[in-house]
Amino acid sequence: MPVAPPVGGVSGRSLPVSLLVSLRPEQWTKNVVVFAALGFGMHLFDPVAFARTVLAFIVFCGLSGVVYLVNDVADCEADRSHPLKALRPIACRDLSTRTALAAAAVIGAACLGLAFRLGVPFGIVSAVYVMLLAAYSFWLKHVVILDVMTLAIGFVLRAVAGAVVVQVEIGHWLLVCTILLALFLALSKRRHEMVLLSDGAANHRPILAEYTPYLLDQMIGVVTASTLISYIFSTISPETVQKYHTDWLGLTIPFPLYGIFRYLYLVHRREGGGSPTAMLTNDRPLLVCVALWAIAVVVIIYRPAAF
Repeated sequence: MPVAPPVGGVSGRSLPVSLLVSLRPEQWTKNVVVFAALGFGMHLFDPVAFARTVLAFIVFCGLSGVVYLVNDVADCEADRSHPLKALRPIACRDLSTRTALAAAAVIGAACLGLAFRLGVPFGIVSAVYVMLLAAYSFWLKHVVILDVMTLAIGFVLRAVAGAVVVQVEIGHWLLVCTILLALFLALSKRRHEMVLLSDGAANHRPILAEYTPYLLDQMIGVVTASTLISYIFSTISPETVQKYHTDWLGLTIPFPLYGIFRYLYLVHRREGGGSPTAMLTNDRPLLVCVALWAIAVVVIIYRPAAF
């Protein structure tokens, strides 16, 4: 249902608060992907590598905030017709587009400067991330299929950045599983938007006119199977067994099985999926599943002698 645009910033948020809200700190947990290479690269307890990854995480939090600012400026008119996005600071005029773009330029320059100080390869990956997501904000999100693939590639770039910042090999299985899982989340988000907005979906986001719930369900089914199969093979492949000197990673397979099935349950039965971060933090079974998976992986990889 269309929402009348708020006038004059009626929420009463101050400028600093409006800017912080527009940077969407609640979404920064997505950048935890940069730690994947640290853990799977056997450097989790290396203090120097850990410190560099923390800095990489900070850089990507800043850069993702910049992307959100630019995206909200580009979408401010469309967001005013969305029942939830209409409350965003730029959409409800608590934050002017000029101030948002100025803040994006300053934060982006500072983060890219830090990125290149951490190493030219990391700086290049960070710059490519910003350019790709900026292209998404103004163009790629209007191209069917490429819209969700761009979001998925953004997660892959985070994983690659985590690898180059600590100079570890970028595992093929890590990239495959990352892009497939990211596609699963992006497609689920599109489905949630269509269900939430119903007949007004295309008015808010024109690209939604190119999708149908049935088509998205077909895509989600393909990606779900591909994600689970890829993860299963990654845990039992000779390459993985040789690298970690253990074949016990297969014991972690129930966790992604439950996690993805739980996510699908929330999408189809609880009308979730609009924000993967919110679903992870608000759904206790899903959060526990992810935490147990992470603990199990660390224990198996770093304490093989115990088995």
